[in-house]
Amino acid sequence: MWDLRGPTWVRKAVVAENEEIRHTLYTMLTLSVEKRDTTGAGAPALLRAGSIPAVVYGAHHESTPITVSAVAFGKVLREAGEATIVSLTGLGAALPTLIHEVDLDPLTSLPRHVDFYAVTKGEKVEVAIPLVFEGESPAVEAGANLVKVLHELEVEADPMSLPHAIEVDLSVLVAINDRIHARDLVLPAGVSLVTPPEEVVALVQEVVEEKEEVAAPADISAIEVEKKGKEEEAKTETPAE
Repeated sequence: MWDLRGPTWVRKAVVAENEEIRHTLYTMLTLSVEKRDTTGAGAPALLRAGSIPAVVYGAHHESTPITVSAVAFGKVLREAGEATIVSLTGLGAALPTLIHEVDLDPLTSLPRHVDFYAVTKGEKVEVAIPLVFEGESPAVEAGANLVKVLHELEVEADPMSLPHAIEVDLSVLVAINDRIHARDLVLPAGVSLVTPPEEVVALVQEVVEEKEEVAAPADISAIEVEKKGKEEEAKTETPAE
């Protein structure tokens, strides 16, 4: 047991150890599934019963219809996103997969069908990794606007080496018009960039103040002349008694 009241190096070791444990647990997400009989209950009936119809397929895995608990899948989706390995159990040996596509109900925004892609260790896949913006931009602190252009990055890697997120250090944006390009981001070992390197990830720009339009003063003389003209016209049209 580490003594958290000990020296700084001890506290750092504790933090590092805990981070490693959390990372291991985080990347070993497991989801229990069942094979689905396509001649049985249809999708509406499964959804009402709390299950989501799904399918798992891959380069070396035959397409297999399955069902998964809606509650369990919701928890895994929030934690894993589409860039973390999810191990499916219930089909024999545990099957490492990626959440490839989630079809949402347009009215409830709840998942109504899921595609899992079975991955093979050593065979690279292309995945969109979410970007996490860290730090403060000196230019923004001085009053500039921060514009986040990209929110995910396309990368290629062994599925077992995929990062859950990629950090973007905003502290390098020091002056107006400074930019961070895709090529500037630090990728983990074994991960290569697919997004065009020149793509802008974030930038700072000068705040442009909108000028208020001042309404021109009304021309009172023109109004009076028009009013007088209408009065004279009314007198002319009035029949004599």
